[in-house]
Amino acid sequence: MPFSLKNLLPVGAAGLLLGPLACTQPLTESTAAQLVEQQRRLLPDTSGYERRAPQDPNGISTYYMGRQIAHVMGHEGAGWLERSDRQQEEGTDILLRELHLKPTDVVADIGAGTGYFSFRISPLVPKGKVLAVDIQPEMLTALRETAEKRHIHNVIPVRGTTTNPNLPARGVDLVLIVDAYHEFDHPREMMQAIRSSLTATGRVALVEYRAEDPKVPIKRIHKMSVAQARREMAAVGLRLTDSVETLPQQHLLFFRK
Repeated sequence: MPFSLKNLLPVGAAGLLLGPLACTQPLTESTAAQLVEQQRRLLPDTSGYERRAPQDPNGISTYYMGRQIAHVMGHEGAGWLERSDRQQEEGTDILLRELHLKPTDVVADIGAGTGYFSFRISPLVPKGKVLAVDIQPEMLTALRETAEKRHIHNVIPVRGTTTNPNLPARGVDLVLIVDAYHEFDHPREMMQAIRSSLTATGRVALVEYRAEDPKVPIKRIHKMSVAQARREMAAVGLRLTDSVETLPQQHLLFFRK
């Protein structure tokens, strides 16, 4: 919806208004444009979002680009992340190999949970580090305890929020998101922040259960198609550069700026 100066000027009364209205001259076109741009930056980016009744009870009442967002799995489900058959079920060893990590890489594991992938990535980046990001303090506590018990020093727990993973700007070589993106409450804002964290050659590795395959025994709301993932990443300036389909049940999609 376009903004009018009538609505904008009172908002800036504490600061923006003093300059233009202290003069007797009317606002110039450039000044008005600056005010609109400053106001735009203060507003949340709501592009692509829609609020309506949840079609699936396993999701929330927010939809992004037509996709209903799933409920976040709480820390009570931590045991499922560490299940004994996960490697065989998901081909986690294949996933790690396909990441093609360098020893010096800085990797961000988004939605790290108990650190299932963080601690497996750790020895692959001995001169780098793993930023294990989660929004649940209980998960981060478990991460710290495991790191201390195993004497692992390059896995660093990071407390994120629902809109920002709190990563260093232009400081991450690979962002790994395994079965978590579809649960982001604010996917657009999160991916904008993640994009800002990437180095010039940085990559995003998105892993999601294949929505195109009805044989994958996962509820539809916890799956994503390549087309949907590509559309949502493109909205924040990320392009699909590679699609690996060697995992038993999931897509492994690589995106770059």
